[in-house]
Amino acid sequence: MLLLGSLALAGCNTDGIGSAGQTTSPAGLSQPTAPPTAMAGRWLFSSPSRGQCNMTFGASSPAAADGTIAPEGGCPGKLYMSRKWTYDQTGLTLRDHKGQPLAQLASGGGGFQGNATSGEPVALMR
Repeated sequence: MLLLGSLALAGCNTDGIGSAGQTTSPAGLSQPTAPPTAMAGRWLFSSPSRGQCNMTFGASSPAAADGTIAPEGGCPGKLYMSRKWTYDQTGLTLRDHKGQPLAQLASGGGGFQGNATSGEPVALMR
């Protein structure tokens, strides 16, 4: 009986190392990565049917995977509440002061394009 229990536990992998010696991450968690362009500085955020505004992105370094957002007046929808940004394998996420997602964007066309959580198309350009 003890032998069967030992064999069953031998197949369990709880150390985060995959079968080929690769580190694995828990399902559903994206690892931060550096964005394709340095995010710090002023960006123009727009939604084709709702208008546009400028946002200043802050970052601790040019290769930072997260930072702050300071939106200027007139941002469309709830994007005036943008306070944080993160970048990982899924793309750029703009978040409010509580960490709730406001928009998800992918890199392309010299900036980022995607959708607000309401479904509206949005873009972020220099």
